[in-house]
Amino acid sequence: MHPFEPSADWAGRFAGLPVLQHVASQAPRLPAALQRMARAVLAHPFRAATLSIEEFAREVEVSVATANRLARALGFAGYPQFRAELARGFESILAPVESLRSNLAQAASTAETMAASLQETRDNLERTLQALQSPACEAAVDLILGAEQVLTLGWGSSAFLAGLLQHELEPYCALAGCLAQAGGPSHAARQLFRRGPADLLIVMAFPRYVEDTIELTRLARERGMKVLALTDKPASPLVPLADGVLYAHTQRQVAAASNATALALVEALVAAVARRTEGAVERQRELAHSVMPWLHLEAAHTEPPARRRRQPGPPAGALSPAPATAPCSTHNEPPPSGARAT
Repeated sequence: MHPFEPSADWAGRFAGLPVLQHVASQAPRLPAALQRMARAVLAHPFRAATLSIEEFAREVEVSVATANRLARALGFAGYPQFRAELARGFESILAPVESLRSNLAQAASTAETMAASLQETRDNLERTLQALQSPACEAAVDLILGAEQVLTLGWGSSAFLAGLLQHELEPYCALAGCLAQAGGPSHAARQLFRRGPADLLIVMAFPRYVEDTIELTRLARERGMKVLALTDKPASPLVPLADGVLYAHTQRQVAAASNATALALVEALVAAVARRTEGAVERQRELAHSVMPWLHLEAAHTEPPARRRRQPGPPAGALSPAPATAPCSTHNEPPPSGARAT
């Protein structure tokens, strides 16, 4: 089979794009050379939308003239117009690429680039703060505190955020877990299968949305779980599936989304949960005691031995006074060999 020969489900998940439906309906009526080009477009619509006419024609092993004839046969003025229509179907996927291209076209020093990125993060945080609504915040915390078990979910960069959220919620939730594990989406589905109406899924998705996140959220709804979504806008595919939604403005010039703003929203949510959790201070104290053996304890600040001023001794020939009883040291002595420090 030619590398560009389409499979039986020629466009797969892209079959809903009107421009591809048009290509598929017109292809059988085209001359053989144009059919070959049309089949290549249907088999690899993303490459057809992103490569130049010369690049795509070379990969399909047709001439540039043939590519232009195909576009005109489909009712477009030329291949650039046809490719622009294809690209519209992948707008959300290509947006970070075009944004980066535009950003790199502007001259800037390293320091200016970093400053612009930090300014962008500050603007995102300000817009997120302005959009914060009290009822949505209260509802989010109600969902968390009312759940028997809280599970966090996200894929892509949101998988790391989901893990951090689970980590931060552990002191305040009876059971908190993260589905973004090494087992992947199928492992997450197995975990969701065992949950029900008493449990909560906190799901995170920001552009570009990962399909597995949406499908697993649908599965959670089918199991009767409550859903709290952390996402970027009302048009997010998570919003129709959620019982509560919190929004983070995540625009970024050199990537698909700002993880800094999403992380700030995670920390803000945990702060609100802590404030409304009964016995929050005691829980944190118990947690601190539990992890203390693994934490580095800073010693009292003292001058290095070489810099300590030498104290004057007794006059020559005088007897040294008997040592007084030493006070209790503020530092624990090392435990005997084989003993465990407490």
